Amino acid sequence: MADADDVRRVALALPQAVEIPSDGFDFRVADKGFVWSYPERTPGKPRVIRFDIAVLFVGDEAEKQALLLGEPEIFFTTPGYQGLPLVLLRLAAVDLDRLTELVTDAWRMRVPNALLNDSEGEALNDSAGEPLGDRAGAGK
Repeated sequence: MADADDVRRVALALPQAVEIPSDGFDFRVADKGFVWSYPERTPGKPRVIRFDIAVLFVGDEAEKQALLLGEPEIFFTTPGYQGLPLVLLRLAAVDLDRLTELVTDAWRMRVPNALLNDSEGEALNDSAGEPLGDRAGAGK
């Protein structure tokens, strides 16, 4: 069961990831958001920042639909996110390993190519020492 503190630890362990000031959590790399807390909006009411739900960049509509259809207990969306490469993630439904995988994948899709490769042209490693690998959906 993951929480907002886990999101913060995982995101800040990624190279050049920064947390920008917000009412919740909001992480970016190269000024591109990759994971942030869900600002729930209900008509006629003030927005509520949800620390138990993360908005996660997924790269494209195909990946979004695969996650939504394949794991509806973990991922969902709302009409406000229609057509955007973003899913909503129920943090309590994932463990730390899965959260790390998801946040790292989101970061990988947003990070500039130059940052992904070190001076010898080898892939960077994630916080567990594993190569970051492919960048499916990068640059979108």
